[in-house]
Amino acid sequence: MKQELEIRQHNALTNARYEYTELQLDLFFFIISKLRKGDKDTVYQLDIMELSGLTGKRYNGAYLHKATADMGSRMLEVEDANEYRQVWMFQQIRYLKGQGIIEFDLTRHVLPFLFDLKNNFTSYELAAALRLTSKYAKRIYQMCSQWKDLGETKKYDIQDFKRILGLLDDKGNEKMKQIKELRERVLDIAVKQINEHTELYISYKLEKRGKAFKNITFSVKPQALAETIPFDLVATTQPLPGVQQSHFDNAARILDELRITDAKHRQTILSSAAHVAEVNRYNHDLKTGKIKAHKNPGGLLLVRLGLIEPKVPKPS
Repeated sequence: MKQELEIRQHNALTNARYEYTELQLDLFFFIISKLRKGDKDTVYQLDIMELSGLTGKRYNGAYLHKATADMGSRMLEVEDANEYRQVWMFQQIRYLKGQGIIEFDLTRHVLPFLFDLKNNFTSYELAAALRLTSKYAKRIYQMCSQWKDLGETKKYDIQDFKRILGLLDDKGNEKMKQIKELRERVLDIAVKQINEHTELYISYKLEKRGKAFKNITFSVKPQALAETIPFDLVATTQPLPGVQQSHFDNAARILDELRITDAKHRQTILSSAAHVAEVNRYNHDLKTGKIKAHKNPGGLLLVRLGLIEPKVPKPS
């Protein structure tokens, strides 16, 4: 567990210092949703109508041009115990006129960080992140998602926390110096949005040292979603006839989460389009509370797929 905690604390991109607007974070999460496992290509196309359908927002061309220009000029500061790095995201960005398509050519240096970040999310959670309207809610949701299986985040130093959110720069320029302002303009809004629109239910605790607030910790609990979120965000190449790559990848992640490790079972499931669809449907019902399986959700899925027999209660 200590090693796992260390990995969480050093999750480079989640804790990297960058300040993006709400629109830039929408694009950022949408790019992450498009990443294809094992693909070394750095070019990804984003359909603005698809993004609009997920977020319910309309995107103006001029604002998009400015947003991507600013993203391209900003570096991501990534630091761990061994090094400090300055990373840029894009080699170039192309707008395909009349098609509503933005083509992002990512740098090879940023790809490992993006894939590492994607591994912290399912397609449900990426869709939820896109629906948040506060840029601070998006970042706090990103941070809390790292710790959802432990029930509580690590203890963040308030000043470090502000740096991650872009509220404090290296020159000491600080926004929202008063804790009341931080509560009202950042924390309370983020908690409300995350609790209403995602599968996480969070709260925060501020800790004083002397008269000043020193640390902040978030409690993180799972909850059933109040709204249905699509199984996936992206259709890409097909590993099976009639199966989208994102459906397939999501099913494989779900099997990992449910600890279904038997090679024969996994091969049977992932070689069947019907089984892949059922795995995604089952996970959706589980997350939205339609299915209750507190003791053994993996076993219940195998029963539903007909791969094992249901256990018959012994007569008393």
